[in-house]
Amino acid sequence: MNQENHSTPKRRPFLAASAAFASGTETPRTFLEGCLEDVARWEPSVGAFTVMDLEGARRNADESTKRWAEGKPLSAIDGMPVGIKDIIDTDDMDTQQGSVLYQGHRPLFGAASAIALRLAGSTILGKTVTTEFASSEPRGTRNPWDVTRTPGGSSSGSAAAVGAGMVSGAMGTQVVGSIIRPAAFCGTYGYKPSVGGINRGGSLDLLSHSCSGVIAASLEDAWVMAREIVARVGGDPGHVGIVGPMTPPAAERPKRLGLLQTAGWAVIEPEAQEALERAIADLRQSGIEVVTRTDWAALEETEQALAESLDIAMKIIAWEWRWPLNAFMARDASAISQSARDRAATAEAMTQAEYAAILTRRAAIRATYAKLADGVDALISVTAPGAAPVGLATTGNPIFVVPGSILGVPVVTLPRLQAGGMPLGLQILGFEGGDAKLFALAAGLDQM
Repeated sequence: MNQENHSTPKRRPFLAASAAFASGTETPRTFLEGCLEDVARWEPSVGAFTVMDLEGARRNADESTKRWAEGKPLSAIDGMPVGIKDIIDTDDMDTQQGSVLYQGHRPLFGAASAIALRLAGSTILGKTVTTEFASSEPRGTRNPWDVTRTPGGSSSGSAAAVGAGMVSGAMGTQVVGSIIRPAAFCGTYGYKPSVGGINRGGSLDLLSHSCSGVIAASLEDAWVMAREIVARVGGDPGHVGIVGPMTPPAAERPKRLGLLQTAGWAVIEPEAQEALERAIADLRQSGIEVVTRTDWAALEETEQALAESLDIAMKIIAWEWRWPLNAFMARDASAISQSARDRAATAEAMTQAEYAAILTRRAAIRATYAKLADGVDALISVTAPGAAPVGLATTGNPIFVVPGSILGVPVVTLPRLQAGGMPLGLQILGFEGGDAKLFALAAGLDQM
């Protein structure tokens, strides 16, 4: 399937392996060495990292091995190999934002999530490639399933690194579809929390419905990694952050799900639609009710409210990017991509009253969606109109994933679908603050 490696990438779940750490039959160091074998195999063709600290990673893995042997791990993810998206500050590695303006930039302090991962004992292998300023301009990472295709974005390197087994988990961020879409394209699990769920301090991730989140090799790894971060640094200011057990929530079989077709239904490709419809048929065969907008007026109202999600998101993003884009333009406009310059021009053409009006529209959409909680356990959808596009000029169409961002709700993608022989995710949307409940339902679906 992969044209250069002629092999299928394989994820490396950490929690499943850590059960053997106390006995010493496996150790964090041997686990890391397995990841590094995949780095040697995949990184030359995939290009998931901007920088790696192999010596530091091995040193941390040895320290973790000792703690596990003594029965004193710092957390359940002590020794877990992870990547950090390169818009999240680290004080021991450059943070370059996918931009030549930040080339060689070394922050004085680490971001909240990076510090939390260190405190939990995880092994930060390196910084993962992001699109320019985590926006729309790709920076060359390739999909490990087929290196002629995009891995998605903007958490491009994070998804590719996890999908290829180079790390067990990686930090991502999402304001349109930058966790869920690349996670799905690369055959991994992705988790975008409720808005405010993970502290974004120290990250160029400033927008009002943006979130830090996790891409991981297993559903359990995703929950525990996120939960260990929040236990140490909390959520965004004014938000408690993700709450729930420190261990993965017990699987729960949903009773009733809603199919969220969205505006993407008009452009969905036949293989993606067939894959989703087969999954829905399996759910119904197992006794789970799946309703559509033709069955339920409240869902039809929500579909109509979400119809312009992408337009709304892009206008909010443009206005909220007025700074720092105007500062970047003043420093060196030639160093900024055309797409970023276009966004700056859109912002300059907007008025404060237009921004206020579009925030009101977003709030109305959220209120409409929230009413669905009385009728379904969660909503499901596909993650993209089709397989990851060939070529690296685009990260793919975000039409199916932008609703979850606009709504501010928790979203999980499961690597349960395929289109054109490539991974495609089954997207599950919960309700604001119901992250643990969503994971329980996702686990129930993942076990089917």
